[in-house]
Amino acid sequence: MRIFAAILALGVVLLQYRVWVSEHGVREVSRLSAAVDVQAAANVEQRERNRQLVAEVNDLKGGLTALEERARSELGMVGSSETFYQVVTAATPPPAAPATGVTARAQ
Repeated sequence: MRIFAAILALGVVLLQYRVWVSEHGVREVSRLSAAVDVQAAANVEQRERNRQLVAEVNDLKGGLTALEERARSELGMVGSSETFYQVVTAATPPPAAPATGVTARAQ
């Protein structure tokens, strides 16, 4: 009976070792759990991005306003009954005129 109890105790110790110390034990489970959480967060972000892309595709397929807006912003579209005005601003102000008159010297 003592031998059976010793073998049983040894078996329990070996199983505990496998659970707590081995590479397929608790550490691996916690690492995989953290990886699942990270992947779930990435999936939520991708799901939102996919929802926005589907909405944009449906808008481009169904409505002309989104198509026209995109053509105006990306391609510079101007309608046939519209007039295009471009306002150009100077990047640097012109130099100030000198306070005194400048005369040319004769040679």
